[in-house]
Amino acid sequence: MNATQRTQLIKTEAKNLGFLSCGISKAGFLEEEAPRLEKWLHQNMHGEMQYMENHFDKRLDPTKLVDGAKSVVSLLLNYYPSEFQNLESYKISKYAYGTDYHFVIKDKLKNLLDYIQEKIGEVHGRVFVDSAPVLDKAWAAKSGLGWIGKNSNLLTQQVGSFYFIAELILDLELEYDTPVTDHCGTCTACIDACPTQAIVEPYVVDGSKCISYFTIELKNEIPTEFQGKLDDWMFGCDVCQDVCPWNRFSKPHQEPLFHPNPELLSFTKKDWEEITEDVFKKIFKKSPVKRTKLAGLKRNIDFLKH
Repeated sequence: MNATQRTQLIKTEAKNLGFLSCGISKAGFLEEEAPRLEKWLHQNMHGEMQYMENHFDKRLDPTKLVDGAKSVVSLLLNYYPSEFQNLESYKISKYAYGTDYHFVIKDKLKNLLDYIQEKIGEVHGRVFVDSAPVLDKAWAAKSGLGWIGKNSNLLTQQVGSFYFIAELILDLELEYDTPVTDHCGTCTACIDACPTQAIVEPYVVDGSKCISYFTIELKNEIPTEFQGKLDDWMFGCDVCQDVCPWNRFSKPHQEPLFHPNPELLSFTKKDWEEITEDVFKKIFKKSPVKRTKLAGLKRNIDFLKH
């Protein structure tokens, strides 16, 4: 089986497993990303996310994560919902409506790796779902799945940006895709709409000012200077994606595990303010929202109320 056939086999199976698209790039050092990441860290735009400082070399070079790595297979999985939260509610980022994507995608990736090993033979590789130091957006862009927009999300003309990105790093020679051009043009919708002005310049997001950072990553109290600026988001934030013109092409996902608990959609602000531990566990049984625990969610809601 030659590289073309192997590539076709992988892309066909990725589609069968429900992935939106699959692109492949040659494993190697990300030269363009290195100075950008260094500058971003140097300016403390990662806030309290200390883990971003770790494994600098591995973040930029997948051959340090998988011995003999030759290819990075990037995959997109749609999570755009068909139903949305009650408008009279505190808001949760759409990616967290259903089952935690780590579980859903990891299973699909393991199935893909098993399939590759079964059909092609001895192939070594690792699966990654933002659980290791891999710059997934950079790899997805390199492999032609979209371009990195002014809000620093991966954007795709046909489907927007409401999807997860995951990787398989393999010691297998494949055919490589080429990057696509940037289609943000003169648009500044995301920059203008960001409630906390976290997009400090086109293509640069100050993570320490982002609503997702405040409501998920930040363990200390949310700075009072952002009082009244969180736009009712209690977990994550979708503003820069919601206003992006390319997201008018988003279509609902077909993944049953991403369907939300009906209560999540019907709850009002009052319901969230009175939520108990039992109800929290029921609604967010396998959800990413469990990361903040009930105490974290209550802290966010209290901040929004004042």
